[in-house]
Amino acid sequence: MPLLPGAEPYRHRGGRVGVLLCHGFTGSPASLRPWAEELAAAGLTVSVPLLPGHGTRWQDLQLTRWEDWYAEVERELLVLAEECEQVFVCALSMGGALALRLAALHGPGISGLVLVNPSVRSDTPASVLLPVLRHLVPSVPGISDDIAAPGVTEHGYDRTPLHAAWSLARLWREVQRRLPEVTQPVLLLHSPQDHVVSPANSELVLARISSTDVTERLCERSFHVATLDHDAAEIFAASLDFIHRLAPADAAGVTRVESDDHHG
Repeated sequence: MPLLPGAEPYRHRGGRVGVLLCHGFTGSPASLRPWAEELAAAGLTVSVPLLPGHGTRWQDLQLTRWEDWYAEVERELLVLAEECEQVFVCALSMGGALALRLAALHGPGISGLVLVNPSVRSDTPASVLLPVLRHLVPSVPGISDDIAAPGVTEHGYDRTPLHAAWSLARLWREVQRRLPEVTQPVLLLHSPQDHVVSPANSELVLARISSTDVTERLCERSFHVATLDHDAAEIFAASLDFIHRLAPADAAGVTRVESDDHHG
């Protein structure tokens, strides 16, 4: 299947600090591309993988499960870890759930998390019907393009496949269980006017993680896809400041002098 506009993965080889960006459910790298390019322009090494089943047509997502999506971001994390001295993970929506699981399982291998409207729980009572409903109805209307800025699209799916939605609910349970294992610095940005992911998601993350270095910021002028919305520039600047603070030498473009045999 041909990819939707802007859905291709993005990769930029920069300095010794890497950033992995994780897109959301039924979305694609298009929702994160401007953010990725901003980070790349600052000299960082950047990767935005396309999650399996995404970026083509919703029927392809129907065939995948959360383990497939997680395996893709973990693979990219390990590639970045080989190339870079430090790696940060930035994420939108369901990408936030994937990022939190990465943080719980990889510990010091991740230097910090930037989460935008993370999705970690169900916001609809009907989700309890998913185990049965997914066998009766293939899809429901989509959740893409919750954006306040006029004329902006994330090129997401117009339908939500229910087999995949059921798997997403299983991912949420797994992530909730592991939230106390997250100890990295966290910058969490969320929109009070989000029509896809309720503020209760961000509240749950902030209440359960064990991180002591936590910053919360509101995206007052944006809806769910805040990375393409009115607050995008502020998100990009805040994430760069966060990375500069935690990786000062490399993030500022200063190359460390290394010996050739530092791998032993």
